Amino acid sequence: MTTRKPAAPPLPTRFSGPADSPGFLLWRVSNAWQRRQRAALQPLGLTHSQFVILACATWFGEKETLSQARIGELTGVDPMTTSQIVRSLEALKYLTRRQHPDDPRAKLIAVTSAGRTLAQKAVVVVEETDAAFFRPVTDRAGSLVRLLQALAGDT
Repeated sequence: MTTRKPAAPPLPTRFSGPADSPGFLLWRVSNAWQRRQRAALQPLGLTHSQFVILACATWFGEKETLSQARIGELTGVDPMTTSQIVRSLEALKYLTRRQHPDDPRAKLIAVTSAGRTLAQKAVVVVEETDAAFFRPVTDRAGSLVRLLQALAGDT
């Protein structure tokens, strides 16, 4: 009679399975949330990344003169991607870019009237989509926000 050795786990992980991995769960939740946001913003002709840049420029543009680099800092989007998104929003006439008077490498960003109107519509859509997505944890939303802020390095 031969004795079988217990099978080694398929991966050297500390978790009993993917459902116990915070990283895997965050990835799944993030993808599900992004799918919903993409679907909600599609009728407005915006990608979620475009929305984030446009909303940020609209929000902070009222409080400070915004450079393209500053928008990247505020959103956490890398400089190359920020530049591509800003260019696409400029082509759509939602943003303008002009040379910074003191720094020839920098671009100053301003939201157009059409961009402001679209941002105002889009933020309602995004917040309604968020409310529906996070409904299962509404009673713990404050705790969830604090946890996400900690992970984002905002606390």
